[in-house]
Amino acid sequence: MKRKKNFKKNKKNFKNSKLSLFQKTDVKFSRACPLSGKDAPEIDYKNIKLLKKYISESGRILPSRVTSVSLKKQKELARSIKRARLLALI
Repeated sequence: MKRKKNFKKNKKNFKNSKLSLFQKTDVKFSRACPLSGKDAPEIDYKNIKLLKKYISESGRILPSRVTSVSLKKQKELARSIKRARLLALI
């Protein structure tokens, strides 16, 4: 009985150590928003070239975790994409 408990403890530690080999759980990678800053392009429903970068091949809007766009800019981007779809620009 005692052996099983130790095995369970070691199993938990093994899982945690396995993850830390590739990436530490404390560290979060964050990139700067490509649509914020000085030379950032303006989000507009008429700017089709910019909007197509943030749409998948199937026509879905890419999530911010993939594109690293900030929450505020992601909302603007989604609104612009939907407006462009409505006007049949995309």
